[in-house]
Amino acid sequence: MADGPFLDLRHLKMIRAIAEHGRVSDAAEALGVTSSALSHRIKEAERRLGLVLFTRMHKRLRMTPAAEYLAELAERVLAEMNRAERDVQRMDLGVEHVVRIAVEAYSSYHWLPGFTKYLRAHLPGIELQVMASVTREPVRALTNRHVDIIVTSGEAIPIGTHQIPLFKDELMFIFPPDHPLASRAFVEGEDIEGEDFITYTLTPEPDREFARLFRPSGRYPRWTATVELPEAIVELVAAGQGSSVLAGWAVRPAITAGRIFGARVGKEGIEVPWHALMRSEDSTSGPILEVGQVLAKWSALNGGFG
Repeated sequence: MADGPFLDLRHLKMIRAIAEHGRVSDAAEALGVTSSALSHRIKEAERRLGLVLFTRMHKRLRMTPAAEYLAELAERVLAEMNRAERDVQRMDLGVEHVVRIAVEAYSSYHWLPGFTKYLRAHLPGIELQVMASVTREPVRALTNRHVDIIVTSGEAIPIGTHQIPLFKDELMFIFPPDHPLASRAFVEGEDIEGEDFITYTLTPEPDREFARLFRPSGRYPRWTATVELPEAIVELVAAGQGSSVLAGWAVRPAITAGRIFGARVGKEGIEVPWHALMRSEDSTSGPILEVGQVLAKWSALNGGFG
C-alpha cells in the first residue's frame, strides 16, 4: 500500500458521483471538473489505497466491492459534513440544534405549522428541517443520517432504530364526490370489485387493505395505475379517474373541503399505528429524542395529524 494519507473529501465526492452517474464524463460534469481530471483522481485514489476501485464495462464504470463500501461511507460522511456546515451557519441565529424530519410515503404537511409553533414554545433552541425528498426510502435515509426522525406507520421496528408511538389512524377509501359509493359509511370488498383503483405501491402490507379486506373477501378492484405520490392520487380521485385507500390524516383536508369522499375500509375499519422513528443511538438523550417526545405530546393533544 502506498505511503501517505488515504482518501480525502475530494475522493469521497468522486466515488459518490460515479456511483450515482456511472460514467466518468457525467460524474465529472456533476463535480464541475474535466473528465481527464476525474480520471487522474480515480488513479490517485487507487494508488493511495493500493487496490482497484472501478473497472470499465461498455463505456461505464463498474464499482468493485471496495468502491461500493466507500460509496455508502461517502454518502454518510458528506451528509454529516453538509449538516455541520448548516448547523454552524444557524448558530448566529440562536439555533442550538437542527433536527431533520420526514414522513413515510406522504408529503402532506398541513399539520406542520401547528407543530412548529408548539415546538418553539417547548424547545426554543431547536429548529425543524423538513426533508421531503427522502419519503421513498425513509429508513435508508435514517440510517445514512440524511434525516433524524421519520413519521412512519406499521408495527415493524427496523434494526438499529427506536420508535416513539404517536397516534393511531384509520385508513380511508376515497372516491370522487359523485361516486355511487360516496354515501356509504364503510365499504366492503364486494362493493369495490372491478372498481378502478389507484395505489402508490403494489407491495401488499400485512396491516393494510390488501391483506385485511381484499384477500379475505376474495374480491379485488381493478388496478389501473401506480402513482408514487399520494397527493397526486388525491387529485386523480377528485377528477373522477379512480378510487384509492390512503391514510385518513393525510386525506382529511381534501375530504373536509368536499373535493373527495372518504369511507371506512370494511365495517370494522382498519386502524394503523404511526410512530416517530429514530436511530437507536439517539433514543436515550439529546435534541432528536426531545423532538420525538414533543411530537408525541402534540399529536396526543390534537388527536393525531388530522
